[in-house]
Amino acid sequence: MNHADLLTDRIPRPWNRGRKSLITATPCPAPLPHARLAPLSRVRGARPEDAAALAELSRPFVCSGALRERPATLYATRAADFLVARAPDGTVEGCVGLRTHPAGPGEGHGPAGVVYNFCVAGPSQGSGVGAGLLRAALARARGQRLGALFTATTGGGGLFLRYGFTPTTLRLAPSRWVESLDPRRDARVLGLSL
Repeated sequence: MNHADLLTDRIPRPWNRGRKSLITATPCPAPLPHARLAPLSRVRGARPEDAAALAELSRPFVCSGALRERPATLYATRAADFLVARAPDGTVEGCVGLRTHPAGPGEGHGPAGVVYNFCVAGPSQGSGVGAGLLRAALARARGQRLGALFTATTGGGGLFLRYGFTPTTLRLAPSRWVESLDPRRDARVLGLSL
C-alpha cells in the first residue's frame, strides 16, 4: 500500500461516481522547538525560605505595574498561601498565591479564594509553567472546598479565561479583598464558581 492509498477513500460515494476521493485531515501543529514542556517544572507549596526568591521573581512585574508591591516579609509570613514552580536546577520559575476569605454576612454560601501575585519568569512564559501553577491552585481551592475564586488582573487574563474564569462584579467578591484593591490600577476582576 502506498502513501496515496492511505489518503484515499475506496468506498464508492454517489458524488464521486466510482473515483477515489481524497480524505482530508487537519494536521496538529508541531510544538515550538524553544518551548519546554510543563512537567519539567515541579509545583509545590512555598516555604518561608522561598521569600527572597518570590520577591525577586515578582520585582519585574511590580516595576511594569502588573503586580502590587509587597514586602519580602509578606512572602515569608504568608508562605502557606503560595505555590511555586521550580525548574530542575532549583530556580523558581513562577508563583501564585491563593488566599482564603471566610464568607462575611451576605457574601454567598461559603468561603471564597483570591488568586494573587501570579507570575512566571520571562524565559519560562509560554512553556506551561503558568498553566501548571493555575491547575495546582484550582486543585488546592477545590480541596479546601472553596465556593468561588476571584482574581484581579491588569492584563488580558487569557489564561484565567481559558480555565473558566469570567468577568464579574466586585459585589460578588470577598468584601475585605475588594476594599484592598487600588482603583488607580484599573484591574479587571474575574471569578470562577467551583
